[in-house]
Amino acid sequence: MPESPRNTLKLTVLIPAYNESENIIPTLERLATELRGEAIPFELLVVNDNSTDDTPQVVEAAMAQMPELRLVHNLPPGGLGRAVRCGIYHFTGDVLAINMADSSDNPKDVVRCYRKIEEGYDAVFGSRFMRGGKVTHYPPVKLVVNRIVTYGMQLLFMTRFNDLTNAFKVYRRHVVESISPLQAAHFNVTIEMSLSTLVRHYRIAQIPITWSGRTWGQSNLRLRKMGRRYLCTLLMIWFERLLILDDLMLENKAPGNPAPDDSHPSA
Repeated sequence: MPESPRNTLKLTVLIPAYNESENIIPTLERLATELRGEAIPFELLVVNDNSTDDTPQVVEAAMAQMPELRLVHNLPPGGLGRAVRCGIYHFTGDVLAINMADSSDNPKDVVRCYRKIEEGYDAVFGSRFMRGGKVTHYPPVKLVVNRIVTYGMQLLFMTRFNDLTNAFKVYRRHVVESISPLQAAHFNVTIEMSLSTLVRHYRIAQIPITWSGRTWGQSNLRLRKMGRRYLCTLLMIWFERLLILDDLMLENKAPGNPAPDDSHPSA
C-alpha cells in the first residue's frame, strides 16, 4: 500500500466514558494538546455510556473550549462493547483510535500510532509487554490472567502480537467497516476488534506503549463475569478463521475495499 501524505488523514479518538467525571477532562486536555501540537486533524468523540454521575455535563461544558470535542450517548443497556459500537456508528475520521477515559493511555502513543498508519499500515496495535513498553499499577492477579490468556491466543492464532486484550489500538476506517458489525457488549470487544483484524491479514504494526492503572474510581472489569464472554468471542473468531476465512477475504477484496496484505501480519 502506498504511503499516505502526512496530516491528510483525520483521526477520531473514541473515548468510552462511564462515571468518569473526575478523569475525563484531564484525559481530553492531554489528548487535545498533544494532537494540536503535532498538527494532526482530529476529533475527540466521547461516548457517554449511561453514566450516573455528571460525566455528560462535564463534557458538554468542555465543548465550549474544545471545538474538536463531540459527545454522543449510548442507549441502555450499557457496556464497553456497546459504547464502542455506538462510537463506530458516529465517528467521522479516516482513522479510529480507542482511548480510555481514565488517562491510562498515553497521548504520545496515539501520535506514534497515527504516524505508523501514515506509513501505510492498516492497523497499529499498542503493546505494553514488548521491549520499550511499560506498565504501572496493574493489579497482579489481572496481570497473571492477562498473560495466560494472551499466550493462549498467540498459540491459537499463530501470532506474535502479545497484547491482544488491550483496548488501545488504531484502525483505518476500511478495517473498522470490514469487521463490523461487532457483537461484543463488554470488554470482550477488545479481542473482537484485534482478532477480527488479525485473521483478515491486514497489514498490522505493533509498537511499545506505556500504560498506567487508574488513580480514581474502579475498573469495571470483573474476571469471572468476563471469562465466558472472552471465551465466546475468541472461539467465534477462531472458527471464522478455521471455516470461513475464504469468505471473509473475498468480502475484503470486493470493489471499494482496499485489499489486505496477503502475507501474515508480523509484530
